[in-house]
Amino acid sequence: MAYERTLQSMTWADAGHMAPELILIAMMALLIIVDLVLPRRIDRSIIGWLSLASLIGSFVSVVWHIQDQADQSQESIALGLLNDNYRIDDFGAMFKLLLLTAAALIALWSLGSMKRGTRGQLDHQGEYYYLLLPATAGAMLMTSTGDLITLYTGLELLSISTYVLVGLRTKRDVALQAASSEEKVSAKPAEAAFKYVVTGGISSAFILFGMSYLYGLTGSTHVGEIGSMLTQTVDSFRGLIYMAFFFMIAGFGIKIAAAPFHAWAPDVYEGAPTPVSAFLAVISKAAAAAALFRLFYNLVFPESLSNGNTIGHDLFRAVLAVAACAMLVGTLSALRQHNMKRLLALSGVANAGYLIVPIGLSFYGAHSNNAAELFFYAAAYLFMNIGAFAVLSIVAGARDSESDDSVQLRTFEGLYHRAPWTASAMIIFVLSLAGLPISGGFFGKLFIMMGAASTHAYWLVAIMAGSSVISYYVYFGIVRQMFMRSSGDVSVHVPAASGTVVWLCAAATLVLGVYPNGLLHWFEHVFSVVNDLLVLRR
Repeated sequence: MAYERTLQSMTWADAGHMAPELILIAMMALLIIVDLVLPRRIDRSIIGWLSLASLIGSFVSVVWHIQDQADQSQESIALGLLNDNYRIDDFGAMFKLLLLTAAALIALWSLGSMKRGTRGQLDHQGEYYYLLLPATAGAMLMTSTGDLITLYTGLELLSISTYVLVGLRTKRDVALQAASSEEKVSAKPAEAAFKYVVTGGISSAFILFGMSYLYGLTGSTHVGEIGSMLTQTVDSFRGLIYMAFFFMIAGFGIKIAAAPFHAWAPDVYEGAPTPVSAFLAVISKAAAAAALFRLFYNLVFPESLSNGNTIGHDLFRAVLAVAACAMLVGTLSALRQHNMKRLLALSGVANAGYLIVPIGLSFYGAHSNNAAELFFYAAAYLFMNIGAFAVLSIVAGARDSESDDSVQLRTFEGLYHRAPWTASAMIIFVLSLAGLPISGGFFGKLFIMMGAASTHAYWLVAIMAGSSVISYYVYFGIVRQMFMRSSGDVSVHVPAASGTVVWLCAAATLVLGVYPNGLLHWFEHVFSVVNDLLVLRR
């Protein structure tokens, strides 16, 4: 029976292969107990340091697995756990390294921006740190899925954890509530959490609805089996196949915040604590993009090669249409935006478009390095986005009268004169977001545009180039404020941990801009399409 085959218990060897995820889950359980037994007078930063240590430990475990696989054989072979429902392969491992790097940077930055007694400290600081761990573990599950049920489990683990994180309030929010006769300021975290729960629920429902159609058509939830059986049912159930994938594209579009499914992003990013906004902007996007990439190249690509059918081609075009819409809508909407968190949210919408272009290009013609393009741009986006959010948090911390969600462009006035090194780092992030040399963002966009040109998608190249040019006006508005405006004598204090994160991100952005081939060659050396991306039932 099909169901009996899927019922397979986990062995100790399986647990060893899943060590990166289990480290995070085990540490979360431990930190819940620590948070309960610690007296309230004791600073919860110790929980933050333990969370950071577990993220580093998980990172080391992933690196050890990649190295171990490389030592054992010339060509890496994917491991299938729980009857191949969970994949241990280099595609998932490489994206796990990105996710863990992002989570570690956010945790370290939080240790600086949420010090005890500061206005950026959260009301429930312990909960914030240990909820980062299951959220990251859920994102890691999504990158290694071999089964729709596993994918949905990781998606919900990520979603439920972030629902709570978005609603956390800072001391600054509480102080502004007490000082304000209006309650709209204090209501922003709750409003953001409510909107995120509603849109997240809709997204999950769309994805689950699309998955249910695939299960109904094939009788399986295993990605490899669905891919092989869809080619046999395409002639009889074309309409249902279209419906299944269009619902899944819409659901993942909401998770990635790609237009026209992006309306929630500016409000949620504005109301959430700034590190949580960065988490949503980077980790949620990258995990959803990696999962969608694996699904499309296991379910849609085989159908596009069989019998001259057009369904696969239509679905790839649908992804490209969403990407083009995201780039245009995100960039044009940001033109008149003055709130910095909303501006970065709309910037994330545009960048989500670039992120999903490699998914829609397919392996046609001379173009076969989609995975490398996706990975490189995700890495570049990670550093430039976390760095920009960290600078925003530092600038907001200089004005106790303002919360992070009320930081406007004018708040950056004269930043170069008040904090020249922080302003210099922000210049690097702005150049990368705009896609200008010498930055990681420039080469990330260049590689994707070259991939689009190699598949003769010249209309998409024109949209990518046009949106990049328009974005210059958006991003250089920040530069104009920092260098060409005077500011009073408001000093900027840069916490050591926050400053470390800013300059780690700035250095990584420059390295990716000066030597992009290093990361690309490493990924291409480790990654194999057949062994690491395609899910085949053994």
